[in-house]
Amino acid sequence: MTELPDRRLLLVHAHPDDESINNGATMARYAAEGAHVTLVTCTLGERGEVIPPELAHLTGPALGQHRRRELNAAMAELGVQDFRLLGGAGRYSDSGMMGLPDNDDPGCFWQADVDEAAAHLVEVIREVRPQVLVTYDDNGGYGHPDHIQAHRVAMRAVELSAEAGRPIPKVYWNRAPRSVVEQSFARLREDLPGLPFGEAADVDDVPGVVADARITTAVDGTAHAAAKAAAMRAHATQITVSGPYFVLSNALAQPILTTEYYELVRGERGPGERETDLFAGVEEAS
Repeated sequence: MTELPDRRLLLVHAHPDDESINNGATMARYAAEGAHVTLVTCTLGERGEVIPPELAHLTGPALGQHRRRELNAAMAELGVQDFRLLGGAGRYSDSGMMGLPDNDDPGCFWQADVDEAAAHLVEVIREVRPQVLVTYDDNGGYGHPDHIQAHRVAMRAVELSAEAGRPIPKVYWNRAPRSVVEQSFARLREDLPGLPFGEAADVDDVPGVVADARITTAVDGTAHAAAKAAAMRAHATQITVSGPYFVLSNALAQPILTTEYYELVRGERGPGERETDLFAGVEEAS
């Protein structure tokens, strides 16, 4: 067995691009510091809305394969070498937005048996032995069925791993403190006349926005801001980046956060009022 670094981080995301938006700076920072960073992506986002007109012809499996290449490029920008598809390529497909007929496709992730899908993740956990797992909250951050299912699968895998004697010391959910998001949007609105975007999103459009008191951990990724922006640009079917801002297919501008925030939901909190390291309090072990 290949010897792994002392610090090992596992992130579970729904589609290619989610990892770069939510955790790009965190991933780049820990990869640069020598931690083993593993990304598990649950679908290829085959039902995503394509932004560039020249790529609008991409749909279904063709879009999925294109987004897989985008994911490869994004991981190169972040310095992450270990990234996988849950259960292997093609196991689960994108479920589309909540309430659409796409949700009923028997091959989509939303229809997956949670224990079966979690078993695939447990295989990764057994191999990588992460001390830290990051995923979404129980609403998936903003209510997308694949995000909700990613949360369910990740948390079930945490339970199954603990039952098998392989507990994960710390589990976090992606968050964004309301005060920081509001300040970032205030700057965005000041800058909006000089940007190629017509309108700003609403603060509540940002996935995982919560009261500041819910935030247990802030990871400063400022030194890796360029890597995060480059990774987001690599997901060109889904994201348009301009300076410190970006838009998705709804064309509503949002700030790119380079300090990324988390809520510790399982495990012992590290010292201090707010952690600055996801591995705070974790004993290093091979």
